[in-house]
Amino acid sequence: MANYLISFPAAAMKVPAEELAAVGEAAREVIREAKAAGVYAFGGGINADVAPLMVAPDGTVTTETYPQMKEFDGGFCVLRLPSREVAILWAGKIAKACRCSQELREFGDDPES
Repeated sequence: MANYLISFPAAAMKVPAEELAAVGEAAREVIREAKAAGVYAFGGGINADVAPLMVAPDGTVTTETYPQMKEFDGGFCVLRLPSREVAILWAGKIAKACRCSQELREFGDDPES
């Protein structure tokens, strides 16, 4: 079993305002299905109202981020799945519910974490 990150940036979700409630319910239904299947680890959305912080090795805190992470927003979930093929199926379910493509990444396995 491996952990898979399934995510999308907020800008990818181009849904008319009057359809947002239906999209939200469809997404929650997939998450309920993942929970019932016992594969759901956790998920949510990046809170765009709270600025990211950079914490340096010496403990210094600044209000910045890595340049490539400036657009890190949107929604995500982590599922614990037996294979990449199964992860692709779940990403497809989430893509259909959210009406936008999903990025799929596998976490590296570290037995100490």
